[in-house]
Amino acid sequence: MKLAFSTLGVPGLPLPDVLRLATTHGYHGVELRTHPEEPVHIGLAPDRRAEVAAEFKGAGVELLGLAGYVGVAAPGDDGPVLAEVRALIDLARDLGAPYVRVFPGGDLDTQTPEEADATAARRLGTAAEYATDLGVRILLETHDSHRTAADAMRVLGLVGHRQVGALWDVMHTWLGGEQPSESYMALAPHLGYVQVKDIASAEDTTPLPLGRGVLPLADCVEVLSRHGWDGWLCWEYEKRWHEEAAPLPDLLEAGRDHLNRLLNDSA
Repeated sequence: MKLAFSTLGVPGLPLPDVLRLATTHGYHGVELRTHPEEPVHIGLAPDRRAEVAAEFKGAGVELLGLAGYVGVAAPGDDGPVLAEVRALIDLARDLGAPYVRVFPGGDLDTQTPEEADATAARRLGTAAEYATDLGVRILLETHDSHRTAADAMRVLGLVGHRQVGALWDVMHTWLGGEQPSESYMALAPHLGYVQVKDIASAEDTTPLPLGRGVLPLADCVEVLSRHGWDGWLCWEYEKRWHEEAAPLPDLLEAGRDHLNRLLNDSA
């Protein structure tokens, strides 16, 4: 498996510094958070897009994916949601990223689960054709209104398109009560990559160094290895939302070593 980290852990850091962290600490790739406050976002000019792609190539670091924030199950008109998804896909094509991340974003106070599922599936099915033409895959993250793999699969089963898959956030499936083996078996046919992290408890999701918290990372890696899955593990350290958390750069080397130990133990 290849190792990456998300720029959510180093919010606003200039891209050359991000790439330097990746090469210095032995990560194969980077997931770019594409919020407007970040250096790379959907409003990026064409010449800058070319420069970003060249910077990744020059550093020998892979751009794993673009982490967008659009909610495909959100109430409202399809038009603005689809426009944002397409803009994200355009950016991924220009930068050479194979994946874009979308959130479910349903509002279960105003939608039934069935309505949220149908809304997300309709939009993803429409966006899938556009993504196919541009060679980009859309990944629905296990998150918010669709926290578990079972939740996500209700949507993906309705979509039924190879260009739409799943991003497994191990924290959310665990918080939703699933065991790693359950999550993997549900998502396996659609799995793009896996976001790993660690937290203090279900009540305190402040990010911790990998291996210092309660998430079943060893079980996740073991089930992936046992089934011969050979994709990406991406460390999403949510520093952006927890200013009190330790700086990610200080933790990257130990985090890489911890993941490598888990991989060696499960080999």
